[in-house]
Amino acid sequence: MSEAGTGPETGAEAQADPELDPELAARLKRAPDGLVPAIAQDVATGRVLMMAWMDDVALARTLATRKGTYYSRSRGEYWVKGESSGHTQYVHTVELDCDADTILLRVDQTGAACHNGTFSCFDTETLLEEEE
Repeated sequence: MSEAGTGPETGAEAQADPELDPELAARLKRAPDGLVPAIAQDVATGRVLMMAWMDDVALARTLATRKGTYYSRSRGEYWVKGESSGHTQYVHTVELDCDADTILLRVDQTGAACHNGTFSCFDTETLLEEEE
């Protein structure tokens, strides 16, 4: 990962990066790699759509644009949800959990949230069904 303004630049991201509020940055509890888990939830239904990773740059970009922006650990670059697939996320709210170690985004999801083509990444396998 890189410092704000020096990360991978593509498309609309080629402009200067917004700065993350220093007070917010100081409160975030990151994994050793500097990342924080981010959960995207459908604003209308409450369905959990996906989990991805954010660093300060990704969070600042999301707050500035209302577009779900994440950091890919496997590719080592930032990505805006839907930039290549058209399956976009409009971010309504961004919340921090009580320990400041997880971010919750409530979004309008257009198309599939999962890279496998399903609406939610959690549409694959249910390990425990709800009791009737």
